[in-house]
Amino acid sequence: MDAFKIVPPVEKKVPIVVSVPHCGIALPPEVKPQLKPDMIAFIDDTDWYVDRLYDFTPDLGITMISANYSRWVIDLNRAPGNEPLYQDGRIITDLLPTTDFLGNPLYLHAPPGPEEIARRSRLYYYPYHQALEQLLLDLKEEFGKAILFDAHSIRQHVPTISPEKFPDAILGDNNGKSADPKFITAALQQLKLGAWRVEHNYLFKGGHITRRFGNPKDDIHALQLEMTKINYMDSDEKTYEPARANKTRKILENTFNAIIDLL
Repeated sequence: MDAFKIVPPVEKKVPIVVSVPHCGIALPPEVKPQLKPDMIAFIDDTDWYVDRLYDFTPDLGITMISANYSRWVIDLNRAPGNEPLYQDGRIITDLLPTTDFLGNPLYLHAPPGPEEIARRSRLYYYPYHQALEQLLLDLKEEFGKAILFDAHSIRQHVPTISPEKFPDAILGDNNGKSADPKFITAALQQLKLGAWRVEHNYLFKGGHITRRFGNPKDDIHALQLEMTKINYMDSDEKTYEPARANKTRKILENTFNAIIDLL
C-alpha cells in the first residue's frame, strides 16, 4: 500500500492543496503485533473520516492528499527531529508515538528505538512530505502562488490538552507567520458566519506541516483547521453523521470559495 493517496482536481484547477495527514487507519503487518490489541481495536487518535468530509474539494478544483497509515505508525505532523510543538505542559505525542493523547501506552513491550523510527520515516513520513512539497511547488510554478490547507479533527474534550471542551473550530497559522493576512481573514470570516465557536491560534496554531510549508514571502501559504468531531460525527464521536457533516461541508465550501475569490 502506498503511504498516501492523491485525488486530483475534477474541475478547473486552483492553487490549493488540502492535506489530511491523520485520517489513515492502516497498520503495517510488522507493526500491528507490537501494539496493544485493546488500543488498536479503535484507534482513538485518528482524524476519523476527515478525508470523506473534504471529498468535495476536487469539485472546486482543489487537489487533496491524504495519509493511508495511522499516525501511530509515524506522525506526519511532527518535526523529523521530534522538537515539541508546544511548551505548555500538554501531552504531545512524538514523531513515533508511544502513547495516545491520554498517556496510555501503545506498545506491548519496549517501544521502538532510533533504527525503527528511521525505517518508518523512510517508508511513510518522507514520501508524504515529498509528495506534498512537489504538489505545492508545481502549483506555485503554474499559478505564482500556492495555498496549503491542513485538515484535522479532534475529540470535543481531551483533558490532557485542555480542561475545557474545545471550540468547534480552531484556525492555525503559526501566529500569522504561515499565511498572508488576507487569506487568514477570509477563512476566519467564513468560519464565524455560522453558529460555530471559532478560535484563532488557540489552542492550536498549526503543526509541523503548517510551520514547515507556510512561507508567505515565497508565495506559499499554509492554514491548519482543527475542528471537533462532533461537527460531523455522532455524539459518541465514533461514526460519520451525514446530517451534521453536510452542514459542516457547506461551511468549508464557503471558506474555500472565499479563498478562491481572492486568488
